[in-house]
Amino acid sequence: MPHTASAKKRVRQNVTRNLRNRAVKAEAKTLVKRVLAAVKAGDRDLADRELKLAHSKLDKIAKRRVLHPNAAARKKAQLAKAVAALRTAKS
Repeated sequence: MPHTASAKKRVRQNVTRNLRNRAVKAEAKTLVKRVLAAVKAGDRDLADRELKLAHSKLDKIAKRRVLHPNAAARKKAQLAKAVAALRTAKS
């Protein structure tokens, strides 16, 4: 248990940040799933739109260090590869 006032404040801040970070990560996971679902369904236009949203969200998360920048880049590359495979398969 924290003893000083500053330590108590840090605990409060950590709880708030943890909740916010979990919500942001969950939203990013949902966007990733939407991209993969569009790829699985074979919908190129929807996959492109969802990919753009997912890239944006992953960049914002990485910028705020909620997710490591390399992890965000890796996830973006995986999604882009899946959408690109869909494009070449349909061509």
